[in-house]
Amino acid sequence: MDYSQIDAYVQRLIRESSPDHTVWNIEKVRAGKPGSWNYIDGCMVTALLAMSEITGDKAYFDFVDGFIGDFVSEDGSIRTYEPEKFALDDVNEGRVLFELYQKTGKEKYRKAAETQMDQLRKQPRTDEGNFWHKAIYPNQVWLDGLYMAQPFLALYEKNFGTGDYSDTIHQIETVRAHMFNEEKGLYYHGYDASKSAFWADPETGLSKGFWLRAIGWFSVALADLMEILPAGEARDRIIPIFRELMTGISKYADPGSGMYWQVVDQGGREGNYLETSGSSMIAYAMLKGARLGILDKCYADLGAKTFSGIIDRYLSFTDGELNLEGICLVAGLGPENNRRRDGTYEYYISEPIVKNDAKGVAPFLLCYTEVIRQ
Repeated sequence: MDYSQIDAYVQRLIRESSPDHTVWNIEKVRAGKPGSWNYIDGCMVTALLAMSEITGDKAYFDFVDGFIGDFVSEDGSIRTYEPEKFALDDVNEGRVLFELYQKTGKEKYRKAAETQMDQLRKQPRTDEGNFWHKAIYPNQVWLDGLYMAQPFLALYEKNFGTGDYSDTIHQIETVRAHMFNEEKGLYYHGYDASKSAFWADPETGLSKGFWLRAIGWFSVALADLMEILPAGEARDRIIPIFRELMTGISKYADPGSGMYWQVVDQGGREGNYLETSGSSMIAYAMLKGARLGILDKCYADLGAKTFSGIIDRYLSFTDGELNLEGICLVAGLGPENNRRRDGTYEYYISEPIVKNDAKGVAPFLLCYTEVIRQ
């Protein structure tokens, strides 16, 4: 397709968005809630910085600077941010603070990074040292959380810390030890170290199934860490984990489109569908890993095929405008008062499927930037 259409699509989204109302945050749009500091917008501004770099269009960077700058005060406090919730999701938006500080010199961005790092210093942990996903999810480790927190933590160490990446490496290795299914080559969505959550297996603490976007979050986290971490022991310890993950997930690609199923290992089962956000994440990780020389070049081909499959299946003109469809709105595990979110196949396929939500648009754009870089 004409890739200029993608640029025009993104430009439309940012024209229609402001800090208090982003058209790509479908959860807030549906609920009628105003904008806030959140991971969904965080995904999008991360993608927009990548778009600015690859296209040379400063408008993307200027939008992110204005957007984030609206939330961040001169003292480094962040409007609407609630660190006492200990939600790893809320750390994700802070990963752009480092680039903004480097390129603008605005001291408030450095201070805001310290504000978010203070949450991670106090974040509750499992006995083995992994961050709880949120205060309302005690002792629970979700794959999502690895993406939300670990790139930020590594960027902090790289820019303002001592360069000690041992915490990040330990948490990833613990996830590999507990959450990887050797037979399937896939990671479970969640792990409860206390083995007491209603969705957790009482013997292993693991959730029941393999949700695509959870595996996608973890894939993107590892791919990004490949670029953030300097060459050396820390990076070398997670390279095999990254390669193993890409080898495992690649076996589940749809032969025709190269996309992946909402419930990864249940391709073709009634109700299952090829899903945009997770497919974009896997493709991005493969393309980036190949570009960085971590993965074999064949993974660049696999990623490009997936990207093309998404375009063919879900990127379309509707009412004269480009739209990205096939995006799972949201999925999670619990909490206790929401037992519908139980990690079963039936649960994952029951969540709404939407268009133009940043959880799909942002990784699609990141994937796009990697296609252009190849």
